[in-house]
Amino acid sequence: MTPLAQIESLLFVSGDEGMTVADLATVTGLMKPAVLATLERLAQKYAADADCALELMVNDTTYRLVTKEAASEVVQRYFESPLSTTLSPASLEVLAIIAYRQPITRIEVDEIRGVQSASTVQKLVLRRLIEAAGRLDEPGRPKLYRTSAYFLDYFGLQQLSDLPPLPDAAVPNSEDAADDGDLFLQAFNQQLNQSGDEP
Repeated sequence: MTPLAQIESLLFVSGDEGMTVADLATVTGLMKPAVLATLERLAQKYAADADCALELMVNDTTYRLVTKEAASEVVQRYFESPLSTTLSPASLEVLAIIAYRQPITRIEVDEIRGVQSASTVQKLVLRRLIEAAGRLDEPGRPKLYRTSAYFLDYFGLQQLSDLPPLPDAAVPNSEDAADDGDLFLQAFNQQLNQSGDEP
């Protein structure tokens, strides 16, 4: 796999958190100047391809993949369409984990679920059900996520304490917790059944 393909794949899976040049260099084994040159090539590739909806965005030293401004209308229609009015099982699972373990990083969500969650987290942010809650003070400064005020309205909650308690096996920070996302989802579904909401 070429350096460009490696970096593109890493930026894709990192989602809205993106990756720094230093992180990209560490994971790929490339020197930082090579990483920067490859990022420039990737940016030029996207800019030159009218059929590509992606572009490279940089904030300080963090790079992320985003959709081009020209795609904003169709992306907005997607999130306003009936296709996206209901939450998928994956979205509900991620939302339940964040609701019970907030603030939490996307990587921690991945560890609990056992699968990659970047795209699901992005969708929940765009739907205003979760929001950024600062960054963790550790290498890479990953974003922390929490539920939003809209989350409470959406599920008919007055406050987060209205959520049913978790089973003992899923108590946050418990060393015995299997970190099984199903436990969070089961407790979350209790609330949905009680409120009669159909998200």
